[in-house]
Amino acid sequence: MAIRPILRYPHPGLKTVCEPVAVFDSALRRLADDLLETMRVAPGVGITAAHVGVFLRVVVIELNKADGVRIFINPDIMSVSDELMRQTEGSVSMPGVTDEVTRPRAVRFRYQDINGVQHEEHADGFLAICIQHEVDQLDGIFWLQRLSKLKRDRLIRKWEKATL
Repeated sequence: MAIRPILRYPHPGLKTVCEPVAVFDSALRRLADDLLETMRVAPGVGITAAHVGVFLRVVVIELNKADGVRIFINPDIMSVSDELMRQTEGSVSMPGVTDEVTRPRAVRFRYQDINGVQHEEHADGFLAICIQHEVDQLDGIFWLQRLSKLKRDRLIRKWEKATL
């Protein structure tokens, strides 16, 4: 496993729509392992291949040690609940900056595992929020875009001051 450099906001790669994974091989397994190691060091609970400049639809999530590591290849949200939930979000690409985002509380989604086997699942609560957040990133939507313009501009100013 290797820790990879993380793209920092406002890197243009964070706006890139990622391509589907077509080959399920040892290189994909290495990428997933590297993402996990990189995410743990960042630290974070979720990371995409796009965060390290690899524009493939790969997500790694580890909410806690008890739930374990979840790897989602080519995830696709099929439906969302009407019920909404507020959750504090941030990004490994913008460490130290967080704000509350409102998203659907539950999702039904499909994905492939590391071997290419197709799965369909329901998630709710924090896991559902994380899946939506990471799928947004795969679609080139950085989490700040889910905030009001006022909140977004305030956070960008804070980030710019911190990185000068």
